[in-house]
Amino acid sequence: MSAQEFMQRAMQLARKGHGTTWPNPMVGAVLVKNNTIIGEGYHLRSGENHAEINAIEDATESVEGSTLFVNLEPCCHLNKKTPPCAQRLIKEKIKEVFIANLDPNPEVSGNGVKLLEEAGIKVETGLLAQEGEKLNEVFFLAQREKRAFVHLKLATTLDGMIALPTGESQWITGDKARTHAHTLRAKSQGILVGAGTLRADDPALTIRLKDYEGEQPWRIVLTKSGNLPKDKKIFQDNWKEKTLIFSESPLASSPLPSHQVHQFSGLRDLLKKLFELKIISVLVEGGSQIATALFQEKLVDRVSLYQNPSFFGAGIPGLQDLGIQSLNERILLKNIESEWIGHDHYITGRV
Repeated sequence: MSAQEFMQRAMQLARKGHGTTWPNPMVGAVLVKNNTIIGEGYHLRSGENHAEINAIEDATESVEGSTLFVNLEPCCHLNKKTPPCAQRLIKEKIKEVFIANLDPNPEVSGNGVKLLEEAGIKVETGLLAQEGEKLNEVFFLAQREKRAFVHLKLATTLDGMIALPTGESQWITGDKARTHAHTLRAKSQGILVGAGTLRADDPALTIRLKDYEGEQPWRIVLTKSGNLPKDKKIFQDNWKEKTLIFSESPLASSPLPSHQVHQFSGLRDLLKKLFELKIISVLVEGGSQIATALFQEKLVDRVSLYQNPSFFGAGIPGLQDLGIQSLNERILLKNIESEWIGHDHYITGRV
């Protein structure tokens, strides 16, 4: 196998932690000796062993003199629940380390590589860096901008409507597309809606996939007025402790304990506060007003659109006026992926 193939295997392992490592990145590691894999590992969840440690403990023979392939720079700081990986690699006398991406966390960023090199370990960075960047797009953006990553989900007709003029919207897309949307929830740390969506739809905002045994996401509700109905599902169900209210005005009467209620001043401040709460990924499902405001403030990082082959002719659009005056100002998506899911077309891309 080639170096690229070993790194691809590391990334394949890393993906096994998708949706469970928050707020940590997805990391996979492969130990190789005489061009043969002798140990593999990945990071499953925060507070548990990192990928490198799991690979060492999985090894079928001594790892001394072996080569490590890992998609993210090994950590070296002590400000966490688990021991630093770089020091363990030095102790185990690893000979060479291939790394896809440096860690943007300032506590690591380059320091892990420096520590390894000072110990005489050969280090090569940048192997499949672009693929690694895509794999951990959420973690990288959150660390660089100190805010939560915003993934906007929309379900529309071909003419861009998310509801009839009466407000009726359930359901625009078919069963298969709605099930697929729950996989997006399973890969997100939180789901964000506005108070209008809460009042109109009373959504549960939970993951309802067959055989799903993972954690439920945080449910995040935004309100300007601070006036929220107390009888909604998310304030009363089994996961009410994972519901947060962010209000621009003080709540006259709160449906939740005070530690689950926060004030914010603008969407950027909201995303910063979520980052401080170690919520680094939010799936936005709530209404055209929030979607439009996020676009206007250049805070949308990924869009996933489910488009049903139907027309309303009139109704509530997925986006309101963004103030775009020329084609050069339009919002473009890159790194597009698309597929048909039942009768609905799904497209996703980075903004």
